[in-house]
Amino acid sequence: MEFGVMMGILLGGLQLTVAIFFITLIGALPLGVVVALARMSRFKPLSLVARFYISILRGTPLMLQLMAIMFGPYYLFGLEMGADWKFGACAIGFILNYAAYFAEIYRSGIQSIPRGQYEAASVLGYTKAQTFMKIVLPQVIKRILPAMGNEIITLVKDTSLAFVLGIMEMFNAAKALAAREVSMVPYAIAALIYWVFCLLIEFVMNKVEKRLDYYHD
Repeated sequence: MEFGVMMGILLGGLQLTVAIFFITLIGALPLGVVVALARMSRFKPLSLVARFYISILRGTPLMLQLMAIMFGPYYLFGLEMGADWKFGACAIGFILNYAAYFAEIYRSGIQSIPRGQYEAASVLGYTKAQTFMKIVLPQVIKRILPAMGNEIITLVKDTSLAFVLGIMEMFNAAKALAAREVSMVPYAIAALIYWVFCLLIEFVMNKVEKRLDYYHD
């Protein structure tokens, strides 16, 4: 197979990899905030539900979660979800999984803010919402950026797990090409593309971190 054709197939898989990546971030980042706030809630039933959610999603393999979401509707309820369901199942699985990890990162950042800042804001007449948005959140973002960066880079590599659902993302495309050509070259090219993707994310995260340097601890 010509190199150009091989690259075309791999770049086609990369489009699905990038789609999974951004859909996960768009869904998991805000959901993680909700889960973190529920986890810290003084309302015990809500807090226990959030803890259970985090425990299950962090304590079981993402691959298993994807398969459960993919095949669960049929085996549990007899529902035929159709061919398009596999990408939906993939998106739901990744969002739910990463929201649990992001929630714990958010929680650690929020709890690292000294209580005195909340009390000072209250004295100045800030509401709880204003205190969180204007005082707490900017500091939390700065503190959690390194951990978030690590998790986001992990997401890039975890997108390869979508192959278990038959989604032709980049790893699955490389796997098919390697089997067809009896060669390791497709894997090597895919590895290089993953690496460049991670370098790009690292560059962006470093830029964001530098822009937040005016928030000193």
